[in-house]
Amino acid sequence: MNERTSETPSAPAAGLALVRDHTVYACVMGSRAFGLATGASDTDRRGVYLAPTPLFWRFEKPPTHVDGPREEEFSWELERFCELALRANPNILECLHSPLVERLTPVGEELLSLREAFLSRSAHTTFTRYAVSQRGKLLSDLRNHGAPRWKHAMHLLRLLLSCRDLLRTGRLTLDAGAHRDRLLAVRRGELSWPEVDAWMTRLTAECDTALTTTPLPADPDRPRVEDFLLRTRLASARATAGS
Repeated sequence: MNERTSETPSAPAAGLALVRDHTVYACVMGSRAFGLATGASDTDRRGVYLAPTPLFWRFEKPPTHVDGPREEEFSWELERFCELALRANPNILECLHSPLVERLTPVGEELLSLREAFLSRSAHTTFTRYAVSQRGKLLSDLRNHGAPRWKHAMHLLRLLLSCRDLLRTGRLTLDAGAHRDRLLAVRRGELSWPEVDAWMTRLTAECDTALTTTPLPADPDRPRVEDFLLRTRLASARATAGS
């Protein structure tokens, strides 16, 4: 699964300094966060940095995202991260719930305290829409190469499980441990495509059913998130002025 959404690489010099000096939250994602890691699994790192407020007063704004500096590492500026989370971007929402946190400042702690404020019924649309696009790619591989990319099939199933349980409970959980054995069997190609496809179809239907009784609110708590962002920007400006 590509967790970097559709962002494009940013200018490295200024961006890497922001990641190095101003990261407020950093975590590990991917198979390690999902409880699906194997000996060959990469370590996918994601982070959020707070660009100092005075940088926004210039014509050239700070980058909204940065690729690196390590392999498989990607970070977002706080405002961009919040915007995507309010839109129920699956990859962003899951970043807020990683059990593997590598760095956390007071600003990062407050960001994590807002996890529920980002959740809404819109997750049904964004998660299932992403699932449809990925399923289409798997079917294309099946037609063109005779088999889907089994690792991608595994991650798609995990995403649908996460979506279903989020809609049912109002809580987003990354750990797929209860389904680990069967999901890893999918990754190894031990289940036939009809079996995998039927599982995807069933989970999609269960997501649709869960939406009818979900405890999630219709919309995220945008004012609460905006208040956090404003206070954080003001504090950054004051800290810079006093330095």
